[in-house]
Amino acid sequence: MKLKTTLLAAAISALATTGCERSEHQAPEQAARQDSAKEATAPATETTAAERGDTEAIARANQMFEDFFQEHLDRSPEFKTFLGMKEDYGKWDDISPEFEKETLEINKRQLAELNELDPARLDDATRLSLKLAKRNLEQDIEGYKWRLHTYPVNQMYATHTGVASLLINQHRIDSVEDARAYISRLDALPEHFAQLQENLETRAEAGTIVPRFVFPYVISDGQNLISGAPFDDGEDSTLFADFKGKVEKLEISDEQRTELVGQAKTAMLERMQPAYRDLIAYLKELEKRATTDDGAWKLADGDDFYDFRLGVYTTTDMSADEIHETGLREVARIHDEMRAIMKQVGFEGSLQEFFEFMRTDEQFYYPNTEEGKKQYLARATDIIDTMKGRLDELFITMPEADLTVKAVEPFREKSAGKAFYQRPAPDGSRPGIYYANLYNMADMPKYQMEALAYHEGIPGHHMQLSIAQELEGIPKFRKYGGYTAYTEGWGLYSEMAPKEIGFYKDPYSDFGRLAMELWRAGRLVVDTGIHSKKWTREQAIDYLVENTPNPKGDVVKAIERYIVMPGQATAYKIGMLKIVELRDKAKDELGDQFDIRAFHDTVLANGAVPLDVLETLVDEWIAEVKTQQ
Repeated sequence: MKLKTTLLAAAISALATTGCERSEHQAPEQAARQDSAKEATAPATETTAAERGDTEAIARANQMFEDFFQEHLDRSPEFKTFLGMKEDYGKWDDISPEFEKETLEINKRQLAELNELDPARLDDATRLSLKLAKRNLEQDIEGYKWRLHTYPVNQMYATHTGVASLLINQHRIDSVEDARAYISRLDALPEHFAQLQENLETRAEAGTIVPRFVFPYVISDGQNLISGAPFDDGEDSTLFADFKGKVEKLEISDEQRTELVGQAKTAMLERMQPAYRDLIAYLKELEKRATTDDGAWKLADGDDFYDFRLGVYTTTDMSADEIHETGLREVARIHDEMRAIMKQVGFEGSLQEFFEFMRTDEQFYYPNTEEGKKQYLARATDIIDTMKGRLDELFITMPEADLTVKAVEPFREKSAGKAFYQRPAPDGSRPGIYYANLYNMADMPKYQMEALAYHEGIPGHHMQLSIAQELEGIPKFRKYGGYTAYTEGWGLYSEMAPKEIGFYKDPYSDFGRLAMELWRAGRLVVDTGIHSKKWTREQAIDYLVENTPNPKGDVVKAIERYIVMPGQATAYKIGMLKIVELRDKAKDELGDQFDIRAFHDTVLANGAVPLDVLETLVDEWIAEVKTQQ
């Protein structure tokens, strides 16, 4: 994944939705109503002059944050669309090297201006914003030297599938003008893909070519988007059906509707189809130059690049070896807890035999049919609805945005990840979406449904990301930005938290929770194994097959994901371990005064933050609560 960590960048990356995991001037104002947990739970004490800060300096700093965010937002038509805005609605982002260099210079200038601010004149909240803004820019500037080490086209996220996902999921058509903007985007695809092809060739010349196994996926995804009407005699293609369905809902004359559909058809045949054909032809030629070396170590200065990635994703200075050893310890611990469940359900045999039972017994899977997929979505929705009714036991602050469950669209389900979340539009025009990939129901066991729904939905990503963008009094770059260790650490922690209020009553479902945690612990081992210890793809697959209950197809898809996203998979478990560590610390120090709801609100009250900053915030909350004793 391209590293994006500026005031806007972490947010833009949500467009690739976990894309995987792409997260998100003048963003729309929202009717945010919640106070931060710190405001709700902190004792009423007099503030010091340092805490109050200098009003003029605070106002200047916060205006700079907004101006800087706006400056980057003005350069990203796609992110505007993601935020529900309709400025530059018919355009794509500029992905040229020249644009990237301009962004670097903007970042350097913004950092220089932030460095002129005096932190001593700011209040605590603004001082934290300044710290995060400078940290993000410094990291983005450092990351520029690694810009050719990324894979713009891979099976997890890719420009040529991302454009289709944006049109389907974010490009609303509420008027004739919106429909024409959709058509303009179709017309602009040849130029956009020409930039993409130039970027791919520049990387290839520098020795950065995605591994060979990726090409069948991305070529197939591209071909899927130009299959069906109007490209051939089949049913309407994905985008043609999307456009026609949206235009059909407009209150316009039949003549206008026919005209718009005709214009879209022309754009698809004369602009979109040639653009995809040219890109597919290039990818087929590039495939011949690809190798089966999978790790980041194969790239120029690959070890240094991987160390940088680990720092970005974990927000720690942990080395690859330290992360690897942590993974091995966690795998062993979780195996022991699984053996206890194995005994509880009366299974006789080894843990690996129990894994095989869980992989293959029909009772744990819905049929791989349309009816089976409907059953899965209905059950997932029911799990989330049940959790909604219990949130008061875990939280004070609640998100206003709604959450819905959808299957991953057919055009990308073969290559997409198992499940992911897309945050809601800030203006309320689009709910949060929990996507479940139902391409192969054998990869979506019933016993993992609870943990998966809690992670992607509530109390996981939907709670954290929705609350963050609804917070009042913090700059937009903090509302929409993110740090993977925090965000995914919270998601993994959210799989565990419901157990403490009585969920996971079925021991097999509790095994599924452990299986999901084990999966993330195994990631620490295989990600560092592939990218630092030169494990082959097959070695990494064998490790997860031996040590987790996940089916082989699930394992293969996961390892292939980790290969194209070096370091990203380590963030989940590292983040969760820190949150659990901080909670245990708070329990120990506060005793009877510990309130799980206040702790959770403290974790969520400032939006996404690096793990070291989170520790400082929790320590401050502990100190505040102690003053009440």
